[in-house]
Amino acid sequence: VPNLQGPRYVSPAPNGGFVVSEECGDVKVFTNSRKLLCSLSSKYGHRFGNPAGVCVDVEGSILVADEQRRTVHLFPEHGAPVCLVSTGLRRPTGVACSSFGHLFVADAGENCVKVFKYRVRPP
Repeated sequence: VPNLQGPRYVSPAPNGGFVVSEECGDVKVFTNSRKLLCSLSSKYGHRFGNPAGVCVDVEGSILVADEQRRTVHLFPEHGAPVCLVSTGLRRPTGVACSSFGHLFVADAGENCVKVFKYRVRPP
């Protein structure tokens, strides 16, 4: 996949595609045929500081750790972005999520992994 602006982290997506964070402050979503599907900053009008770790949850939402803004945002397939973590992170670099609604955040600023629970949809 050419023409990326400092690719940093990559994660597979459920549809066979993948998500890539870029140093320039964007996150791009690609199809299974490696075609650009969208840019999260363009699609959602969201401004990233320094996007780092990315992952996709069981519902197809994209989660992004922003190292500079010290946040983790969830970008649902439809609807507005949701800030899942806005305090308590010094330098979030990596993210992963479980099928049980757990969010794991590697915090390089505190040399630890922090675990959060979240729910996207009500039961």
